[in-house]
Amino acid sequence: MSLSATPAFRQVQREWLDELSADDPRAIRSRRDLNRVNSWMLQPGIMAHALMQHHNERPRAILDLGSGDGLFVLRVARILARRWPGVAVTMLDRQDIVSERTRWGFEALGWSATTIKAELPGALNLDSLPRFDIVTANLFLHHFTDQKLGPMLSRIARLAPLFVACEPRRAALPHFASRLLWAIGCNDVSRHDAVVSVEAGFNGTELSALWPDADGWQKHEDAARLFTHCFVARRKPEQ
Repeated sequence: MSLSATPAFRQVQREWLDELSADDPRAIRSRRDLNRVNSWMLQPGIMAHALMQHHNERPRAILDLGSGDGLFVLRVARILARRWPGVAVTMLDRQDIVSERTRWGFEALGWSATTIKAELPGALNLDSLPRFDIVTANLFLHHFTDQKLGPMLSRIARLAPLFVACEPRRAALPHFASRLLWAIGCNDVSRHDAVVSVEAGFNGTELSALWPDADGWQKHEDAARLFTHCFVARRKPEQ
């Protein structure tokens, strides 16, 4: 199997999980697979480290985009809770599938958790959305073409002074590894979507180029660990 087949440019295709209903057995299995893949990619730690590195004080409110079942956000919260007590997390997703057990997990940490069921990026036009201290996204931005990402990032920039995204890295090693998920027992949906995700992923400064108002923001974009592409945009302090 060649390591050189990675697309030079992003190729965004529909993922099978997005086509399945929330209670479809294959979807339920694929979400479990995704939580395992997050662990293998070390995503919770990468996100937590980026948040602590770029936000110097305890945030009051965090908005997470494309939260799915909320387990990833909960795992990040478990890393941060001792340093950042009492944070309010809002999880926004097209499906409301955050379980009561997951909500209790946030409560046990002293965090509060609410959900918003809405389609993205349209939900970011809602006037009822408050401003947050941080907006986060994990394995989410790669679902959208650059033409849709530009306007979406412009809306995100109005919601919070800090945005952190952890996405698939479009490179030879992640592309090769995405074809090996059968080895850890992932189902057909997960195996298909892993390859599609990497081919729609990011490298270089592709997200920085789409971020609005370049002069008003500090941006950091680079590979994180073996498989992740991390993007951070932080509003510059007013002079």
